[in-house]
Amino acid sequence: MTRILSTNPETTGPLPVAIGLTAAIVAVPADEPLILTVRTGGTGALAALPSGPFDPVRHRTFEIGLRAWVAEQTGMSLGYVEQLYTFGDRGRHARAGDRDPHVVSVGYLALTRLAEDQPGDVRDFRGRDFRSWYEFFPWEDWRTGRPELIETTILSGLAEWVEAAPAALSSSGLRRRDRVSLLFHPNSRGFNEENALERYELLYEAGLVEEAWRDGREAALKRGRPAPLGTPMQHDHRRILATAMGRLRAKMKYRPVIFELMPPSFTLTELQRTVEAITGRHLHKQNFRRLVETSAAVEPTGEVSLKTGGRPAALFHFRRNVLQEGPAPGLRVGIRG
Repeated sequence: MTRILSTNPETTGPLPVAIGLTAAIVAVPADEPLILTVRTGGTGALAALPSGPFDPVRHRTFEIGLRAWVAEQTGMSLGYVEQLYTFGDRGRHARAGDRDPHVVSVGYLALTRLAEDQPGDVRDFRGRDFRSWYEFFPWEDWRTGRPELIETTILSGLAEWVEAAPAALSSSGLRRRDRVSLLFHPNSRGFNEENALERYELLYEAGLVEEAWRDGREAALKRGRPAPLGTPMQHDHRRILATAMGRLRAKMKYRPVIFELMPPSFTLTELQRTVEAITGRHLHKQNFRRLVETSAAVEPTGEVSLKTGGRPAALFHFRRNVLQEGPAPGLRVGIRG
């Protein structure tokens, strides 16, 4: 634990700051992106991402610490792990007179595979739950078309927020109306799936999500406690999850990280459905197959799958030699409106 001098006039002496490690652990069985969550505080407590303290005596690096306590708490051995960002803002502030440590969390994206015989709706994994990340971000799932709640709830709420201060500028220099148009495109074909964090932060700033009301955001207090818009999470964990979602959606286009979520062998249909689950987009079948077959990232195993319910389908596997042949390609799936 490190210490900083408190700037709160109602406290005296140094205010302790603890370093935590928070993991967004993603798996995609049965065509659904799942996130491992935990509950603390008993029945009715909000879901949270797995978190644990960094111990500089036991852990030589943050990542070693992350892997150690995830294995200890869940029995899972993490594969791919990537540091996201350091989180210590809204949702983590100590209240007036509070002497508990203020936790600054280093967020991570981790990818894992569940056992093939594990059901798609995975519950009670050592007391933890794998839950669809679209439960927390329902406006991000476009696989069957533009989500209805964008029209019925989000755009109307954002319109009120825009009209309250139409000339207000964000830190990026954009007016509120321009940000809404850029991120939710009310009058155009679609939106960029990589901007998951920016969309959540816009909804937070406009006071449309539970966390904004809980953190005392001015827009939320004026509006009153909002109706549920996605499932809220403890602290700022939904912001961390949105960061992980945007990072994975972007990175899979230029690095072969999607194969960390695939079994050793798979059909091209299974690969397409996994990509669609992550991006929240429906993809054109023939275009996707051409993209994969020309990427040099996969090769046929010579075997077929009989689990398709129809004609046998060729099985493929990730060609790991591609990692030594130069910059490893991702799957450059385009944006579909």
